[in-house]
Amino acid sequence: MDFEQARFNMIEQQIRPWDVLDQDVLDLLGAVKREDFVPAAYQALAFTDMEIPLPCGESMLAPKVEARLLQELAVRKHEWVLEVGGGSGFMAALLGHCAAHVLSLEIHAELAESAQQKLRQAGVMNATVRCMDASRELPPGEFDVIVLSGSVAQIPAALIERLKPGGRLCAVVGDAPVMRAQLLTRRDGPESHVVDLFDTVAPRLHGFAETPRFRF
Repeated sequence: MDFEQARFNMIEQQIRPWDVLDQDVLDLLGAVKREDFVPAAYQALAFTDMEIPLPCGESMLAPKVEARLLQELAVRKHEWVLEVGGGSGFMAALLGHCAAHVLSLEIHAELAESAQQKLRQAGVMNATVRCMDASRELPPGEFDVIVLSGSVAQIPAALIERLKPGGRLCAVVGDAPVMRAQLLTRRDGPESHVVDLFDTVAPRLHGFAETPRFRF
């Protein structure tokens, strides 16, 4: 398989048409080898417009969703990033090229270990993967950027509290079949500013509260 041609086609046919026009993001997608983070059985599908299956019943986000979230967050070199839902480690690799440091939380020990190994093999030394259930506990400290690599019914308040003032959080929010990516910016006061970005559907992150179901 010609990975470079497939990578080029992914960027030009999937990523750009989804309004990802930031050249730094496009260059990064061209440089970080997505195929190295995809399970061997699915390498031929590494650049397709789909969620790639991972062990433990998980999956990678579609490339265009990863790219759009990365563009909207606009991570800067001095910033510390928290990712919830480490999965394959690919999103952490992308973030690592933009940030000072990335801490990626993954609920499955097998995936956490694999993602950390792949990050090291890719030379991404400023990203750490930790096996942790983010719905139950969070690491200490505050972060400039938080990204959820999966969907939630609503943005958890505990994660908002871990944002520094002015910090940003991206998440896919809602219930299938209607979900929407949102960008939240924490203000100094009690209210945060939330912008709806685009409609999509993403796999659920485990453990976070679901939307209460109406019962007669």
